[in-house]
Amino acid sequence: MIPRSTAVWLLTGGVIGPILLVVVFLILGWTQLGYDPMRMYLSYLSRAEAGWVAVAATVVSSLLMAGGAIGLRGAMRTSEGPGTWWGPILIGLAAVGLALAGILLTEPGRGFPPGTPPGPTKHPSFVGMLHDWAAGLAMCSLPTAMLVMARRFASEGGGGRWAAYSSLSAVATVTFLVASFYPTDVLGVLERIALLLAAGWVALVMWKFRREVTRA
Repeated sequence: MIPRSTAVWLLTGGVIGPILLVVVFLILGWTQLGYDPMRMYLSYLSRAEAGWVAVAATVVSSLLMAGGAIGLRGAMRTSEGPGTWWGPILIGLAAVGLALAGILLTEPGRGFPPGTPPGPTKHPSFVGMLHDWAAGLAMCSLPTAMLVMARRFASEGGGGRWAAYSSLSAVATVTFLVASFYPTDVLGVLERIALLLAAGWVALVMWKFRREVTRA
């Protein structure tokens, strides 16, 4: 059983992690030479001049989010309702996928870094494929966690708004992620919207349970 004070700190990290990720990537997206945030994926920033900042932010944010998942489980320790186990587990898996995607650099592509041929990489390396699989783990785990937690919120008295918010976040996140896979001049924008939706949901859920723990 996790002590209440520890759960509070872990959940606080779970709030900070997603916000840190969004802020760092938005700033890098507008400051790196040759990078176009409108039409380039976020993962290309790891290939930028300040790519180490993107990698470090991804790993730190992932660790904070993983800690938040542990704190979330601790906050729900007195209940065995829907999502008590799978909600934190899926958020933890998303954090693992995100960390691996940050460490395993994506292939250069779509004209970035400058001098790279336009368009996606035709022959990705093994590391590049591992990056895609890790990112896929995060992309699948987090919307699933949203739906699992929506079921939990729906089973609680007065949790209807959180259930609706979580369900809509899952649908919207998947919609924008899928849309970003199609060739378009705004795929970077679509992916960033998905990031904002997902990161915002994680931060708000962590904050919700943090408040509940501190009030207990």
